[in-house]
Amino acid sequence: MTIEPIYPDPKDPRLSRGVEGVDENGKNKSISVIEERPLTIYLNSQEIVTAMTIGDHPEYLALGFLLNQGMLKESDRVTGIDFDEELEVVVVRTAGVTDVESKLEKKTRTSGCAVGTVFGDMMAGLEGLSLPDTPVHTSTFYELSYQINHTPSLYMETGAIHGTALCQGRDILAYMEDVGRHNAVDKIAGWMHQNGVPASDKVLYTTGRLTSEMVIKTALMGIPTLISRSGFTAWGVDIARQVGLTLIGRMRGKKFTCLSGQHRLVFDQDLSQVPDEEKKLRRKGAGHD
Repeated sequence: MTIEPIYPDPKDPRLSRGVEGVDENGKNKSISVIEERPLTIYLNSQEIVTAMTIGDHPEYLALGFLLNQGMLKESDRVTGIDFDEELEVVVVRTAGVTDVESKLEKKTRTSGCAVGTVFGDMMAGLEGLSLPDTPVHTSTFYELSYQINHTPSLYMETGAIHGTALCQGRDILAYMEDVGRHNAVDKIAGWMHQNGVPASDKVLYTTGRLTSEMVIKTALMGIPTLISRSGFTAWGVDIARQVGLTLIGRMRGKKFTCLSGQHRLVFDQDLSQVPDEEKKLRRKGAGHD
C-alpha cells in the first residue's frame, strides 16, 4: 500500500490570521500570526489533558500523545477517534479498558514551548530498549535540510512555530508543525500508527532543541536517529547515549555535531559540494522556545 506524504498547509485559513499593527517607523503594517487554541484529549471516558495547539490534525495529535505517554500500547485496538471542532475535544476510543490512573497521578511539566506535559515516569519504557543499528548516510542530511527549508510551511508565513519531519533516506514522509515541538512529534507518532509506518529505518528531523523529552519520545517511537537545527541539553545527550540513539544537532549549512550514536553514520558527503545556506533560511528552526 502506497502512503501519500503529508505536508504543512500554510494556506489553511483556520491556522493563521492577519493582524494590524505598526513597525519601528510607526507605519501601518499587517502580518500573519499563528492561531493557538485548546484541544482537550479524552481516552474513552477519561479526560487526559488540554493541549495548546494550532488545530490541524487533532486526531493524529491525540493518538500520538497517548501512545508517547504510554497510555496506549501498540497492541491496543483503537476503534475510533472522534473530533468535535465546536467543543475542541477529541476522544480516542479503544476496544478494551485502559488503566491510566497511575499515569495521571504523576505529572511533569517539560521544557517544551506551549508548556509540554509528561505523565508518569518520564524514563518508563527506556530500560532495556534497543534501537536498530540502521546506518544513515550524511549525504541525506543535506538533501533533507534543503527540502525542509524549501517546503511551504506555516513557519515561513508566520514564525512562532516548530516543525518536525519523518524521513526515510532522502524522502520526507510526514512534515508536521505546531507551537510546541512536542505536539509536532506527537502528530508524527499518530500518523505513523494510523498508517502502519515502521520506525526502524526512519530519521526524525526537528527544528527544536534536543531536550530530554524529545529524545525520550523519539526513542520510544523506535526511531534510531534524531536531527535538529538547534542545540542540545545535557540530559538529552545523556539519555541518547543510554539508549544508543544517534543524536545530531546544530545542523546548519555544511555543519552538524553528533554527540551520540556515531556508529550509525556513513560519511559519504563531499562537503565542498554542499552550498552555503541561504541567509533568508538561516533563521528557520532557530529553536528559541
